[in-house]
Amino acid sequence: MLDLYMRFAVRVVELKESFRSQKGQGMVEYGLILVLVSLVVVVALGLVGGQLNTQFNSVVTKLTNA
Repeated sequence: MLDLYMRFAVRVVELKESFRSQKGQGMVEYGLILVLVSLVVVVALGLVGGQLNTQFNSVVTKLTNA
């Protein structure tokens, strides 16, 4: 009976350690996703930035002349 309890206790500790190590892994994955999304936004704004600037200048010109 004591042997069964010891195996159970060891298994609980192993599971606890595996969950602890996976939390760090999840944070790294979220960080990588955040970096990837940030890069996509920066590239998209770089590609569309000139067109947006032209549109905003057009609106400002029309409002100034109105």
